[in-house]
Amino acid sequence: MDKKNINKADNENQIKKGNDTDKDNNINNDDNKEKISPEEKLKELEDKLVRAYAEMENQRRRYEKEKDDAFEYGGFSFAKESLNLLDNLDRSRTSLENDEKLKNSESLKKIFDHLNIIKKDMISIFKKNNIEQIETKNKKLDPNFHQAMLEIEDDEKEPGTIVQEVQTGYMMKDRLLRPALVAVSKKTIKSEKKNEIDKNGEKNQENKGKTNL
Repeated sequence: MDKKNINKADNENQIKKGNDTDKDNNINNDDNKEKISPEEKLKELEDKLVRAYAEMENQRRRYEKEKDDAFEYGGFSFAKESLNLLDNLDRSRTSLENDEKLKNSESLKKIFDHLNIIKKDMISIFKKNNIEQIETKNKKLDPNFHQAMLEIEDDEKEPGTIVQEVQTGYMMKDRLLRPALVAVSKKTIKSEKKNEIDKNGEKNQENKGKTNL
């Protein structure tokens, strides 16, 4: 037998051995599958069903929450923008009050009556849509609802008590539309301490003047 025939026979033997190995592996895999009991297969199926149900339930809850939020707060942005109308009404009133030509005139009183009616109607509409003003009078400053713009000396109230409302704040149900801008109380500086501060300030100015000379 020549070399070519020998090599050909060897290749055929190797291919045959490979096929036999694959058959053995398939037989072993089939044997392993057959070793899984029906109870184990049932438990595996139950686990898959439980996981699939849990995922479906989570998706349903997310959908319900998104739907509720859209229904409850769908007009949130519109309500926030509408607050500018109330602000403009207040600015118009202040501007008219400071007009020397209109002060104490009958025309001004009629204008104020109309502005008050418009403002009351708007606030009534807001309330019907669960938009409420944030309370500020004599309340302690709460960063969740109030924003301090300035401090006013007042020994009769505890420091941090709201003594003046600069701009009204509003809530839409449990969400903040905008904080109330307020002034809060602080303790007055003692007269002696105040005089001492003034004297120190005067001395500093004198020293600066001498240095410049």
